Parts: sequence; structure tokens; C-alpha cells
Amino acid sequence: MTHPGTLVLIMAAAVLAPLLVYATRRRFPVPLVIFEIALGILIGPDVLGWAEPDQVVDTLADLGLSMLIFLAGYEIDFAAVRGDTLRRSLGAWLISLASGIALGFLISGGDTFKAFVIGTALTSTALGTVLPMLRDRGELKGRFGTVMTAVGAVGEFGPVVAIALLLSGRRPAESAALLAAFGAIAAVAVFWALRPRPPWFGRLTERTLHSSGQFAVRFVMLLLACMLGLAEAFGLDVLLGAFAAGVVTRLVLRRAAPASSDQVLGKVEAMGFGFLVPLFYVVTGIEFDLAALLDNVADLMVVPLFLLLFLLVRGVPVHVLAPKDLGRPDRTGLALFASTCLPLVVAITTIGVDQKILASNEAASMVGAAMLSVLILPWIAGRVRSESARPDTAGRADSPSAAAESEAW
Repeated sequence: MTHPGTLVLIMAAAVLAPLLVYATRRRFPVPLVIFEIALGILIGPDVLGWAEPDQVVDTLADLGLSMLIFLAGYEIDFAAVRGDTLRRSLGAWLISLASGIALGFLISGGDTFKAFVIGTALTSTALGTVLPMLRDRGELKGRFGTVMTAVGAVGEFGPVVAIALLLSGRRPAESAALLAAFGAIAAVAVFWALRPRPPWFGRLTERTLHSSGQFAVRFVMLLLACMLGLAEAFGLDVLLGAFAAGVVTRLVLRRAAPASSDQVLGKVEAMGFGFLVPLFYVVTGIEFDLAALLDNVADLMVVPLFLLLFLLVRGVPVHVLAPKDLGRPDRTGLALFASTCLPLVVAITTIGVDQKILASNEAASMVGAAMLSVLILPWIAGRVRSESARPDTAGRADSPSAAAESEAW
């Protein structure tokens, strides 16, 4: 099937997914991303065989992943997550990385690069998936939301850096030098973003906000393209550039056009969550190797094992090093949310398969476990936290049903 037909099917799946969320919200709240991936599997080659991605669709899916990581970078308020909270989050992730790679060596039988792939995937947190859930519940601005943002930011940024260092195919010293050079340029970009913008920038943003000019949206897309191109030029993973672009964009818009920044973000989110991001998830389902997973009972049995490893490697250090002012239910919820993963697991295992480090059935087992993490862990976290009074509930949605009807759920 040519790409126009496949693209129509993908967008039809993207439209159907929120309808299914709405239809099932009262019985069991299923995250939107699960329906998107499941519908991709359904129309993909292993089930109905209707959709077959080509270069155009794959390029759009790559843009969707970049947009997802960009929006995750934009969500991070470094002024709120710095200090002890950030140090604890970083310490927990480093423990996760060390234990993940150690387990990776055991699982891979001593294969260094396979251990890096498995270990790095075990340390990721789906910040772009978790934050919309907290935002839709009105908890993002509270203490729990701030801590979760810090934990998730490190869980997104850390694996991206680890990918650049460990899975680039170069010597570690060379990768570290290139990463340092990219970091220096990104730091210059942050310094530039913190400087006051000329008055015309804000005025032009206001004047074109509801016109065909859309200056601010075009400027945001330029920043994203520049950071993606810079990462590509340095031979680093483009996810690093997407994340850095999100951070820089937030600083620029909040300083140059504070009154319009939320509206500009809304337009970018509409482009991302309305088109590119669901396309990425549906294509992930289409390319999911269901046959390889089902052909071998052992591979299927490994799925819950990997889910347990996500909890042990990522969740336990987060629980242990969580800020002391959080109660036990919040610490448990934090660990469960931190263990929720999918986008980077997909990205990392895709790199592993492309470099012939992982077999397709191994990648399918890890992605299957990541899908279960998105389906199960946030739901358990919500149930655990709902059993105790929380100081940040004042900002929540009016009722549980409001959260259940949100796009994230």
C-alpha cells in the first residue's frame, strides 16, 4: 500500500483512539497512548496487514518522537526543580543506570553493547506521558508535581545523554568530547535565551498570534530544527537536540512574550498532540513485532519480568531518595510514575535493532513491558495516592471523572 493510504489509516486510528478512551473511561481508564499503539498493531502487518510504513510515514513518525521530547523539555521549570530535589533525582538515576547496566550484563551474557542498550532502557521515565496526566488532574504545580518533574526530567535527559555516549558507535572519549561541545553550544543558547528580547519580538508575537503570520510558532519550529540539525551534525541522537530545543524555547517565550507564551505553546501542542505525536505512537504499533513476541512463549514470559525490572531499577532508587517531606503514598506514587516508560524504550530498542545489537523479539519484549508500564503503573499510583490527603489537592480537577475524561486517560 502506498503512503497516502497508510497515512489515512494512521490518522483514522489517531481519531479513533480518544473515542475509545471516552467510551471506556468509566470502567477502566486506559491511557490514550495504549489505544494508539494497539490500533497500530491492529492495522499493521502482523494482524490485518492494511498499513505498511514507508519513508514518508517513517519521517513523520521521527518528527513525532522529536516533538514529544521537545514538549517534555518545554515542560521543565528548572527554577522549580533545582537544588536538593534535582540532586536527589540525579542520584537516583545514576544508581538506576549502574544497576541497569549490571543487570544488562547478566541478561546479555556479558555482551557489552547489549548491556548498554538494556541498562539504559531500564532507566528511562516517560515524562511526556506522565506530565499530561498530572496536568489534567491539576497536580502539576503542587509539590508532588514539582518533584515528579525533576525525577522525570532526569529520567528523560539522562538516557538521551547515555545514548549519545554509549550507543553512538564511537569511542567513549570521542563521544564525550562531542557531547561536551554540544553542551557548550546549548549553554550559549540558554544564555542567549535569558537575555532580554527586543520589544518588537513581543509585539510581533502578539500581532501575528491569530493571523496567518504565526511568527512565534514559526520561530519555535526554527529553534527545534536548529537544535535537531546541530545534534545531527555532532553525530548525537536527535532526541538530545529536541530536548534542548524545548528548554531554550521555554526560556525565550517566557521572557520575550510572557502574556502570549501559553497560547503559543497551545498552538505547538495542537500540532504535536494533534498530529505528529499520535502518528509516532500508531507507527510504533504498526512496526511492533507481534509475531516475534508470540512465536516464542519464553519471549512472552519475559514481558512481565522486564516490567518488574523497570520497577526495581528505576522505581526503587526514586523511592529511597525521594524528598523527605513527601509521605509514603506520595513516595510510592512517585516511584510508580518514574517507572512508567515507553517513548525512550522504543527509541533505544530501535537503535539496538538497527545496529544489530538486539534481536527483534528482545526489543518486542521490552516494548511490551513498557506498554504495560504505561497501562498499569500510573493507575496504581493514582489509587495509592488517593488513599491519603495531599497538600497539593487544591489545584486538582473538580472531580475524578474530569481526570478520567482527559486525553491522557
